[in-house]
Amino acid sequence: MNNRPADYQKAIDFHGHCCPGLTIGYLAAKAALAHFKVERAADEELVAIVESDGCGIDAIQVLLGCTIGKGNLIYKDHGKQAYTIGNRTTGQAVRIVMTGEMVPLSPEQETIKTAVFSGEATPEQENAWHQLQTERTSRLLNTPFEDIFKIQNVELKLPSEAQIFNSVSCEYCGEKVMEARARLKDGKIACLACTEEYNRGW
Repeated sequence: MNNRPADYQKAIDFHGHCCPGLTIGYLAAKAALAHFKVERAADEELVAIVESDGCGIDAIQVLLGCTIGKGNLIYKDHGKQAYTIGNRTTGQAVRIVMTGEMVPLSPEQETIKTAVFSGEATPEQENAWHQLQTERTSRLLNTPFEDIFKIQNVELKLPSEAQIFNSVSCEYCGEKVMEARARLKDGKIACLACTEEYNRGW
């Protein structure tokens, strides 16, 4: 696919390849920017809550400037292609959920997919899969936001901005750990890796 939007190409370069999952995240990010009428966050102006660990998160990072390191990317393991974006400047938030259906693969295409993901694809199958992914992403890029997503304003209590904590030394492994994540084990400071998790199955 030629003449890709520059920001889409940046997302591809960051992610490593072009695929429908990345494209969905890209379009969700574009929808959020359009909704708020803002540009990429320079710092922590935007907050993203993502509900799966799929490819789309990489586009969210590139386009919105929301990252784990800055503290404005929050991951919830809900298995959904859903993104809640908050704007610290205005206090507004929008939830963007994929509701549109991807065109299902034909039996032949499923065979190619299986071969590619198993690492047993022939060069011809690799090329066919690449072409198929290009066609699917092109179709997505030319689909209106409202045909792919449900977009609605939501109430969101925005998390506090990232904090910097003092570090203490774990008395078991000797490694530094932030104070907020340290525990006591037999009266000694311990990191999470050196403590046994306690739960009752809840």
